[in-house]
Amino acid sequence: MSTLITGIGELTTNASDGPLHDAAVVLDGERFAWIGAANSAPAADDRVDIGGRAALPGWVDSHTHLVFAGDRTAEFEARMAGQPYRAGGIATTVAATRGASDEQLSTNLHRHVTEAYRQGTTCLETKTGYGLSVPDETRSARIAAAIADEVTFLGAHLVPPGADAESYVDLVCGDMLDAVAPHVRWTDVFCETGAFDEAQSDRVLRAAAARGLGLRVHGNQLGTGPGVQLAVRHGAASVDHCTYLTEADIEALAASDTVATVLPACDLSTRQPLAPARALLDAGVTVALATNANPGSSYTTSMAYCVATAVLQMGLSIAEAVYAATAAGAKALRRNDVGVIEVGARADLQVLDAPSVTHLAYRPGVPLTRAVWRLGHRIPAAEWPSAVYESTIER
Repeated sequence: MSTLITGIGELTTNASDGPLHDAAVVLDGERFAWIGAANSAPAADDRVDIGGRAALPGWVDSHTHLVFAGDRTAEFEARMAGQPYRAGGIATTVAATRGASDEQLSTNLHRHVTEAYRQGTTCLETKTGYGLSVPDETRSARIAAAIADEVTFLGAHLVPPGADAESYVDLVCGDMLDAVAPHVRWTDVFCETGAFDEAQSDRVLRAAAARGLGLRVHGNQLGTGPGVQLAVRHGAASVDHCTYLTEADIEALAASDTVATVLPACDLSTRQPLAPARALLDAGVTVALATNANPGSSYTTSMAYCVATAVLQMGLSIAEAVYAATAAGAKALRRNDVGVIEVGARADLQVLDAPSVTHLAYRPGVPLTRAVWRLGHRIPAAEWPSAVYESTIER
């Protein structure tokens, strides 16, 4: 079944030099079939007029940790009272996740993914990493694969309490990797003080590459370190956090095709400096925005919040921030079928209750996502309010 969405006041495609005005698109099944001027639109089985509103690709959230149980409110309150963020807090979630049933983990994941969809996210990656044993990591990967678009194995998230670090890395690179590999596309490692050092991280990445998995790295979150250089050296799809970078790190990223994924909601929640996204872009690095949704350091599924923060506090233009949250997120997942609106791409689209994407930063905190299509299916179906924005669109 095909659907014509017309009356688009401003259409951001990421496939053209700038937004289109007075535009329309046709969704046919799970793909975009036509894009162009509204007055030239072909007929379709169904027609939706969005009354001059802005439309853009669905958000691509390329970094989340949503297979978990439990709550870390107390840790957040302590951090807001002045205690520093440390990687070891992950152990609290590990204990709760190990004690949860499959049904509880699946229900929680589904709830958070649905929450993200309703805010305009249409492609979402999530990680394991709160099991840290062969059976718990395997079930986390299996549960994630049933719900999320992309799944990453993060057995190398933290050394479990009481375990020997080298022996645990042996487990991650051996039996654990073998067990989770059928359910995941990626492997990640937390290369950071308090987690895994450079040599241990290198072992994890080599083992994953040997299994044919794509590579990602948590790096340079809590201080300068080897994470970025390690990611570039291994040809990782992305290195995520990038809060503390040297000039050499930025130069290495600029000379590579590794995406620097910045996580501003996490930086704010942990009271860290915001990642130097402006400097990265100016150097020619591809920069993606993601939520890092997790119960400890960034408990949000709002990509719009990340976009607004990138514009208001990180020095990005609205166009740069939207691109980082859509097409660049797709690049961080090595995908070209999402994050763009073009013929043949996946029919993922969101409509804002605003005439322009500028309102994402102009009206921060306001829930502007009015409707979402994912794989050509509208979620959720809702009546359109009577107000239109044709008279306010700048030509």
